[in-house]
Amino acid sequence: MSYDDVEIEDMEWNDEIQAFTYPCPCGDLFQITKAELKIGEDIARCPSCSLYITVVYNPEDFQEDQPPQTQNLGLAKGASAVKVA
Repeated sequence: MSYDDVEIEDMEWNDEIQAFTYPCPCGDLFQITKAELKIGEDIARCPSCSLYITVVYNPEDFQEDQPPQTQNLGLAKGASAVKVA
């Protein structure tokens, strides 16, 4: 069982270690990287003790770059739009 459930918004981004961090009772920091979040990891571990927390976040916020959504113009497959001046 995790020590606590923590919202990602309550964690701080640390540029030095390139990870989201949250204070651990032992005095160190729980840590989780963006790469871990992208693969669905939700456990942030403390490197100094055995405690860990569950990070609550929306996995879609950390997915790889998605192609932009295209708008359906209602054209039949193979049809093209004509620009009228």
